[in-house]
Amino acid sequence: MHDSSSSPLRWLVLAITLVGGGCTETRAKGAPPAPPPPAVVLGTVKRQDVALYSTTVGTMTGYIDADIRARVRGFLQAQRYKDGSTVREGQLLFTIDPAEYEAAVASARANLARAETAQLHNTASLERRRTLIKSKVVSEQELEDAEASAKDSGNQIEAARAQLKSAQLNLSYTQIRSPISGIAGLALVRVGNLVGQDGPTLLTTVSQVDPMRVTFPLSEIEYVAMAPRMRQLERRNLPWARRQFGRLDAGQPTEDGDPGVELLLADGKAYAHRGVVLAANRQVDPGTGTISLEAVFPNPDNLLRPGQYARVRTRRSDIGQGALVVAETALIQLQGTSSLAVVGPDNRVHLRRVEVGPSVGPLRVVTSGVNEGERVVQDGVQKVSDGALVNPVQAPPPQPKG
Repeated sequence: MHDSSSSPLRWLVLAITLVGGGCTETRAKGAPPAPPPPAVVLGTVKRQDVALYSTTVGTMTGYIDADIRARVRGFLQAQRYKDGSTVREGQLLFTIDPAEYEAAVASARANLARAETAQLHNTASLERRRTLIKSKVVSEQELEDAEASAKDSGNQIEAARAQLKSAQLNLSYTQIRSPISGIAGLALVRVGNLVGQDGPTLLTTVSQVDPMRVTFPLSEIEYVAMAPRMRQLERRNLPWARRQFGRLDAGQPTEDGDPGVELLLADGKAYAHRGVVLAANRQVDPGTGTISLEAVFPNPDNLLRPGQYARVRTRRSDIGQGALVVAETALIQLQGTSSLAVVGPDNRVHLRRVEVGPSVGPLRVVTSGVNEGERVVQDGVQKVSDGALVNPVQAPPPQPKG
């Protein structure tokens, strides 16, 4: 009887236990699973030599830019060259109506002839008086007057000769020739116009374009870093530069070990030929903290022209040897500071502030904050936070371009 009365109670307890156990299992199965650590691509902090450059905007001019001006007044009679063509040294470019200056030469030549005739007369008169003074036929005063007249006639000849030379010089200015060989620009004044009225009128400009001259600024810090190269400038000139162009085109440094400078054109492409620095300005501009350098570049195909836009790229020697580098994508930029997500042996992220240097293609130089060989998040920095666990995937190290 005892067993029969306790049996329902045991079944009730068993049912409650089963129901309760079922609810617990249901709740365990319904809870969201913990998310897996985010997968990120890792890179390694490397130490390597990288080529670092300073790039500044340069001003391109011909090695010589000669302004062609009308030095005498007159009507422009003819243009003797084709606009934009190559001209030779001494080639006739323009002529000015010479009639006025031919007349001036003729007048000056006549004045010289009159002065020479007067000199002959006064010299003969002086000789006669010197003979007559011995017999006291003429007075001392007459002799002195004859001597003065003879001397004055000599001075008149010198004045007439100077006047003739000036007239001939002005006549020569009516034929305007190129002082150098190069490319002549478009004529700024056309035939039939009056030139030289209010001063020397600019007619055109002739530029010697091989080589080309490029002036560019360099910061004071970079100038100091380039001090060994700057000390060599005293021995450099155009003949020296022409000897170096072939070496630079062959990928060799100059005779004094200079790698030269590069030119980036408006389309962003590097010019085919390297140049060399020939001169530095005498002072640093206190307003900009830069010093102007002057380089020359070969221009055998006349691709470069005065006024053309160009950027000058110079190799930096102060940094880049054994530099620590990371992928540019690994940097976390926030409010002017840079950080890296360093991944420890336990695959946990430690955000660390770093100091960075210049970029080199896909790489960035890091000057402090990390050590060689440390792993950093290279792709997926937006997924991580300080102390977070990550699932690392090693990526091949990027290589610098160029």
